Formats: sequence, C-alpha cells, structure tokens
Amino acid sequence: MASASGNPALTIDQLLTPVRSLSQGVCRGSIRQRQPVRQAAAKKFLNSPKTAVVESLEGLVAATPYLERLDGFPGIKVVFDGQAPSDRVAVIAGGGSGHEPSMAGLVGDGLLTAAAAGDMFASPTAEAVLAALRAVTGPAGALCLVLNYTGDRLNFGLAAEQAKAEGLKVELVVMEDDTALPDRDMRRGLAGSVLAIKVAGAAAAAGRPLEAVRDAARSAVQNVGSVGVAATVCTLPGAEPSGRIPEGEIEFGLGVHGEPGAFKQPMEPVDTLVPKMLETIVSKERAYLMLEPGARVGVLVNNLGGSTLMEAYVVLRAALHHLTHTMQVQPVKAWAGSFLTSVDMAGVSISVMKLDDDRLELLDAAAAAPGWGSIKADCGLDKQPRPVPQGKEALEAFQRPQELSGLGQRLERSIQAACSAVIESADQLDAWDSKVGDGDCGSTLRLGADAVAAAATASLPLNDPSATARGMASTVGQAMGGTSGAIYRILFTAAAGALASSSASSTGDPSPLAWAEALKKATEAILHYSGAKAGARTMMDALVPAADAALDAANSGGSGKQVELK
Repeated sequence: MASASGNPALTIDQLLTPVRSLSQGVCRGSIRQRQPVRQAAAKKFLNSPKTAVVESLEGLVAATPYLERLDGFPGIKVVFDGQAPSDRVAVIAGGGSGHEPSMAGLVGDGLLTAAAAGDMFASPTAEAVLAALRAVTGPAGALCLVLNYTGDRLNFGLAAEQAKAEGLKVELVVMEDDTALPDRDMRRGLAGSVLAIKVAGAAAAAGRPLEAVRDAARSAVQNVGSVGVAATVCTLPGAEPSGRIPEGEIEFGLGVHGEPGAFKQPMEPVDTLVPKMLETIVSKERAYLMLEPGARVGVLVNNLGGSTLMEAYVVLRAALHHLTHTMQVQPVKAWAGSFLTSVDMAGVSISVMKLDDDRLELLDAAAAAPGWGSIKADCGLDKQPRPVPQGKEALEAFQRPQELSGLGQRLERSIQAACSAVIESADQLDAWDSKVGDGDCGSTLRLGADAVAAAATASLPLNDPSATARGMASTVGQAMGGTSGAIYRILFTAAAGALASSSASSTGDPSPLAWAEALKKATEAILHYSGAKAGARTMMDALVPAADAALDAANSGGSGKQVELK
C-alpha cells in the first residue's frame, strides 16, 4: 500500500479503513457460513439440549474401552485414544457436534488419535484443540484435519500456532470435498472427509513421518468429491422442524449444517437421482474430480441422520451401477452407513474418491472405531477423566519489568499510540460497519485496544518483544473473543514465533527487517488459517499491502525509519 511517491509508510487510518471484523466471514463470499436455526420446543430423547453434547461424549467413552476424555467439561470436550503409540504421528480432527459418529466416533487405531468437539454446529474452542494437541502429540508431531468452515479453520489455526510456539511439530490440512456449488472457494467439508481421515490415520499408523502423513491427507482431499440431497432440513435439540423444503421436494447440494443448496426439485426415484449426483461430482465444467475411463474409485454413501440403512444401500447399489456401466470406471471399495450426519436430516450424500495404489492400501489398512468398525463392547462407566494438559501460557506469568530498556520504552510508546488510534477511531469504524454489517467492528476493536493498553501498563514484558507479542495474543483473545479474538491471537502468536526465531532473539533488539518479517509471517498465518484472500474486502486488503510495504522498506537498504519503532 505504497503512496504515489513510493513511500511505504502507512497511517493508522489507512490501516483501519478497510478493516472489517471477520466475524462476518473471514473470506466473505469464500466460505459458506452456518445458518441460524429457529429455536422452539421439540421432541428429543435428551435431558436437556444444553447438556446433550457432554452426556453423549460420556456415553461414547463409557462404551469404548480405549477411549478416554480430558477433564474440563463442558468447556474442553476432547476424547482421545488412550492406547495410541506415542512414537507415531498423532492425527487430530474435530468440529461442531451433531454429526455423530464424526468426529469423536472416528477416534481409534488407524484413524484419529483425538477429537475436539464443539457445541451443536459450533467450532471447538482453540483451547480445546490445543489441549488435544498437548495430550497426544509426541516427538513425531501431529496433523490437524479441519473441515472448511470459518470457525473451525480459525480455532484450529490458532491452536496450531500456539502449539508450534511451544515446540510441538504441527501440520494442518483443510478438508473440502463439496462439489455442489460452482465457486471453488465455497467448498464445504462433507462426508468425503471421512475417507481423508482414514487415509491419514492409516499413514500415521504405518509409521510415516509427519510430512508424509500430511501429503497423503492432502492428496486424499484433492481426489475426493461429495454431494448431498435431503428431503428435510436438520432439527437441532430445542428447535422445531424447518419448513424450508416443501412436501414432495428435495434440496440438492445443501450443507451438513442446513446451509442452502444449489436448487430444489421434485422427489424422484433413486435410479434417476443418483446419476445426477454422480455427474455433479465429476462435472468437467467444475473440474473438482476428473475420472478417466478405467479409473479405480472408492464410493461412500452417507446417511445424513434421518434416513435408513436400507435407503443407503439402495443408493449405493445405484451408484455402483452407474459408475460401472455408464461412467466406465472401476469401483473397488464401497461403504454405506452413518459417518458424518446432520442430526436428523432426511437425506444422503455420495462421496467418490479416485484411488491410486497408495490410497487403496491405506483405505484397506486395518482400523477400528465406533464410527468405522466393530470393537469389543466392554462397559467403562467408572473411567476417570485425565487432567487437561497445561501449556506454556499456564506457566508463563507475564510481568512488566521494573525498569524498561530503550527497546521496552519504544515498545510501550508504540503500543499505547496504536491503542489510542484504535480507540479514537472506534465510533467511525462502527458507522462504516453499520453500512455493510452489524455495526460492531469499532466496538470490538476498542475492547481489544483497551485491554492491550492496560496490559502494557501492568503486565506486558516489554523488554522482550517475543514475550510481549505472546502477552498481547493472550490479552486480545480474552478481551475480544469469538472470530475477531481468534484472528488477532493468530496474528500476535505468529509474530511472537517469528521474533523468537529471528537473529534478534539473542540481542533482544530486533532489526527493522526482523520486525517486518514478523509482520509478514503473521499476515501469512491469518491467510493460511482463515482462507481469506487479498481483494475479498476483508482486513487482509489493508494488512497484506502493509506487510509487503514494511518488508520492502526494510530490504531497501535505507535507514528503515518507516518501519523502525520510535
């Protein structure tokens, strides 16, 4: 965002003008958001909608001998394989509840090592994901598998950054297999993700290193496509059924949280409907999954929750017939059942994975979990939960030095000036935001700025730039919460890691280049975990040019005054 004269210096107004709290969708127009559900009374065999998720997980752990859970319910809902070898790569997934048996039901040998659960259709917190990482990650590292939804990406991303800052080896792969919508950036995570989990889990069980497990998972995601249809929308506990889909019709391509699909049409026989679903998956125009004649494939038919196993097998039969006789490909693996549901949605999805020798071997590898295969049905109601692992931030008590160094004084002045600029701009930001959103952008940023300004006076270790950034990450996360809190925690956490690993870590006084590189890496972390892109009318339209301008200035060989803290 250089000026016309080429000067890369940026004012606070230039930085803040395009800022829009990503709570409206990190990549506006790129990741479909979950839809609100109208609340009312409904008939469910539950004690209370508020306790359903926790009680369900307790029942699952009691019925599964090797499963254990971390203490910390209800805030931290993590189940893990207590018998998993510590020398293997750990594979971790998670997401909102309501998709049972996924994800907790896929924890087991050859599948997931741990799963972090959120509330109904809500992402698990970053704290829950981080607890899972700490509990099961050994020297071989961990792979996080994340469904392509904003909250999941941000909270898993934040947890991954924090875990890496603690010295853990962590990689992350986003699972996106929806083929119903034409925009590639809107691909949601559907039941094809279960096959990607199976591939990754088998690769980890085979003893492959972290990078190889990551690559196997990424290749699986790139070679699977899914589409779903339903006659009714899901009904959350405590809500009444939606009337969005008229009687006698089905919706084609809707998401597993009830997000609208591509279109509605009259109900039709499976032998007519299934070819349309398969042709959508392999559409040449969309080019999500290209199958040449003779290609080997695996087919998974998933009950979305309110259909029967009979229906799933009827759909599988039709799919195998069309793939073999019309598409001229070779189905060599097939599954039918409930894998990733949508509470009680009356519908099914079809997933097709293109297979090579490696993926076929990994899919064939032995695995056992409640949501995949049979296990010994011993009862374990008397199992005691394990304590939640404590990380660095629990041990690190941030404290303002009694005497500030020259760097500490410059940091304090800079932090206070930035916070003051944000606070002064809050009303204007709210006014701008009210024209395109819910009008709380400035108010949210002011909460974070007030908290950081107070921390700079009381507790930030200002003589240490990396520790200061960690303290700011913790501060904004607690003060802002939600999506915005996750975004700024990722930014400051990634910056802290970059400053700690720079050559300045030994001297304590980073160079202009080190500061610029920290800003660049922090920006790249938000882009990576959020899926946002420059030009999508998010805060990245300000942050990306600012980071580039700072790096250019630092590399220019000049005085570096444009980026040096004063």
